[in-house]
Amino acid sequence: MQGIALSLLVLILGRPSAVAAQTSAVAGDICPGELGAQVDAIANRPEFSRSRWGILIQPLSSTTTLYSRDSQKYFIPASNVKLLTTAAALHKLGADFRIKTSVYSGENGSLYVAGRGDPSIAEAQLKSLAQQLKQRGISQVNELIGDDSYFQGSAVNPNWEWEDAQAGYGAPINSLIFNQNSIDLLLSPQDLGQPLKVTFAEPKLANQWQIQNNSVTVAQSESEFIEVGREFDRPIIRVSGQLKVGGEPESAYVAVVNPANNFLQQFQQVLAAEGIPVKQALVASNYRNFNQELATVESPPLAELVRETNRESNNLYAEVLLRLLGKLTDKMPQQQEDTGEMGLKELKTVLTQLGVNPNSYILADGSGLSRHNLISPEALVQTLRFMANSPAASIYRASLPIAGENGTLKNRFNNTPNRVILQAKTGTLSGVSALSGYIEVPNYEPLVFSIIVNQSDLSAAKMRSATDEIVLLLNRLRRC
Repeated sequence: MQGIALSLLVLILGRPSAVAAQTSAVAGDICPGELGAQVDAIANRPEFSRSRWGILIQPLSSTTTLYSRDSQKYFIPASNVKLLTTAAALHKLGADFRIKTSVYSGENGSLYVAGRGDPSIAEAQLKSLAQQLKQRGISQVNELIGDDSYFQGSAVNPNWEWEDAQAGYGAPINSLIFNQNSIDLLLSPQDLGQPLKVTFAEPKLANQWQIQNNSVTVAQSESEFIEVGREFDRPIIRVSGQLKVGGEPESAYVAVVNPANNFLQQFQQVLAAEGIPVKQALVASNYRNFNQELATVESPPLAELVRETNRESNNLYAEVLLRLLGKLTDKMPQQQEDTGEMGLKELKTVLTQLGVNPNSYILADGSGLSRHNLISPEALVQTLRFMANSPAASIYRASLPIAGENGTLKNRFNNTPNRVILQAKTGTLSGVSALSGYIEVPNYEPLVFSIIVNQSDLSAAKMRSATDEIVLLLNRLRRC
């Protein structure tokens, strides 16, 4: 990347609007034979005349199709990709798998930190490592060397858009990760007409970044939005947009530039706070044979990593899981072979073993940020069905957001005439909205479904509203 390339992450603030159908839904059950016409009535509305719908609805207990619309064709799935990534990870690695980060002794008072991609490391984990080293009698470090070579290949997927690559949700993926490789900011309104106050969650970072603040505090009658971006070649964060006077602060995130260096800087500071000064810190260019392991921390079990991935739609976690698949493949990887590419191959191998049609999807990443991902509703339904019958069924299903309760479905289906018992994965990009998962129908049987909208010029809220209307139809099914 050359020049002062800057692009902006636009965050539209505020709670998701209530689903229109939730206030106008007609009470009463519908028969399966009536479902097709009622779904078509939603998908064929004039506002969707230029959009593509991909839908497959089946009972969980069989492959009988209740409704299908281009279900074998490719669609951009957004974060529904995570359903495939987490299914493969659970099947291949097991729910109890943990990621280990180790500190080894080296020569001449040096220490090696070997990262293996743990996405959960924060200050508490670094403090644990430092305290273990202190108990080992380490009182100073001549060289703190970070081995960032466990994952090979680019830290940023070349298929991601520029604004994604600088945003916190598109942080780089490497072997030494701290605080999800993002910088957390809090933007607070001040007096009318004044710029927003920008606060770093980590105060010490304030001296390392320059803030170019073009934001403003506006009247209560004004709309709210914030735009946060950073330059790729200089430590400059740009903030613009507006929040209402007297309103609540809003969080924003940008991706760090050099994640391994960021990890080492944080660890160096934690070591110093524990009375272990570090003379020099540097990142190793290749893997070395270490001596004695002096300290170690482990990630939560894979079951918890999968839950964070699906429930909160965490892109960094998903990309780590993909690379772990590539790293722990049964095939011996070639030196310098891209771990992410290896992960994509292993994901397809694992899902094919589960019974998912290998020709029903083409993936470019593990999170869904890339618009090069293509998945059919058929592939998503197959994955959901096979996972429902797998040893990891309860863990996989529990990782999905629950309608009206948590994760990315917390604010959907809150005001329905009847409770919607839904566990599903959301997905959103501009022009793309997806929802795939399981629904327990009160007067029918459990269903598995995938609903994807592509090539739409409508807002995400309007696409979600129509999708939710279809889900509400499913909730009214009865045997007849």
